[in-house]
Amino acid sequence: YLTVTIEPLLPVVVGETVTLKCNFKTDGRLREIVWYRVTDGGTIKQKIFTYDAMFNTNYSHMEDYRRREDLVYQSTVRLPEVRISDNGPYECHVGIYDRATREKVVLASGNVLLTVMSPPNNISVVAENTPAPFSRYQAQNLTLVCTAKGGKPAPSVYFKRDGELIEVISYVSPTVGYEGGGSAGVRGARPLISRDLDDTKLRKSLSLLGPDGRPGRLNTESPGRSYMAKQPGQEPSPATETIPETVVSREFPRWVQSTDPLYYFSNTHIPQSDGSVLVQAKLTWTLNPQLDNDALFSCEVTHPALSMPMQTEVILAAPKGPKLVISPTRAKVGDTVRITVQGFQVGSPVNEVFPEPLFTWTRVGGRLLDGSTERDGKELVLERVPAELNGSMYRCTAQNPLGSTDTHTRLIVFGILAFVSTNMKFAPCVIIRLVQIILVLLSLNTGGTEGRIVIKIL
Repeated sequence: YLTVTIEPLLPVVVGETVTLKCNFKTDGRLREIVWYRVTDGGTIKQKIFTYDAMFNTNYSHMEDYRRREDLVYQSTVRLPEVRISDNGPYECHVGIYDRATREKVVLASGNVLLTVMSPPNNISVVAENTPAPFSRYQAQNLTLVCTAKGGKPAPSVYFKRDGELIEVISYVSPTVGYEGGGSAGVRGARPLISRDLDDTKLRKSLSLLGPDGRPGRLNTESPGRSYMAKQPGQEPSPATETIPETVVSREFPRWVQSTDPLYYFSNTHIPQSDGSVLVQAKLTWTLNPQLDNDALFSCEVTHPALSMPMQTEVILAAPKGPKLVISPTRAKVGDTVRITVQGFQVGSPVNEVFPEPLFTWTRVGGRLLDGSTERDGKELVLERVPAELNGSMYRCTAQNPLGSTDTHTRLIVFGILAFVSTNMKFAPCVIIRLVQIILVLLSLNTGGTEGRIVIKIL
């Protein structure tokens, strides 16, 4: 007789050591013990280890694994530092010689399932569809996307606001089936909607539009007084005149907003080639800048392989006025000038604003050097600046769905006189003045002598 049994295995975590025990009972003489790894739903059996009782030898068949298997005692194999790829069923085949013929081999087998878990190795939170502008006249939805990578099985993801678990309405994505998960207090699914605008407030808001349909300049949009104390080392550079932060759109939107917003939650599982599952959880609600500014949102991830939840957090904040740096500090005629955003005027030097702001550059009272009215990005490049740009003022607008601010800077171009003396006999203002003198002399009809003298000077 021959019976084979294998002790069941508890789930293990990547990096741990697993021992596969194959127990058998027989009254015959042992021929061999072979371990197989079963793949493709049982259609493929890959031999991983063999014990040959006739020659009392053992050897691994997994050279690409660098002989990871070790024989503990004939039928017991140890797998150190297991990986996700080790997950799956295993079989132990035992062969004995038939007592009747002494030549025929009788086989029996048992199987066991090895479950390898992997904790998430990375979580992050981003705002969907950003950078985006601030809207004073229309309610905006904000979606936070929390991504957890490397987990097996898929981790559970949920959101908190200021440390409190958010009650959500779960909805199904139109393109990806919903897989459970998430948050406490999940209510019945319903479609995602925006807040209804209050007609009275809307009419009042529309009355502020200019004749061209664009928002009029509000009194909050004029350069205001700076209430920030000047810090050492923050004096304006000799090449620029830094105008203190100018708040443009910090008045709050004009529609009725609830202090108890509805939060909508969706959860998507995406299998990865390494056997792990990427989880993307989305939290969407109608933004209320009055309540949501400086709110702390956190994404927490739980997993059987984690002793405590993983967490990442973001603080929603409106921009506080971009800090502008001009290079070179003493720009000359013909230089390429770069005006760059380096942080914000409030907070630490390397502070970040979330959601990511949209930066827009304009020239006060005219077009940019390339002829455009505005340009997006964290840097404005002025190539081969002419003397005419001396004293020109530039506005950088930083905005996200929570608010908008302006900062102005003035460009000072050095070396204008040297450029003029090198490239022309007289500066334009001198020539204009001489022409004016000629016209005056001609109008007085003084006889032409003085006129000839002036012309000779020219």
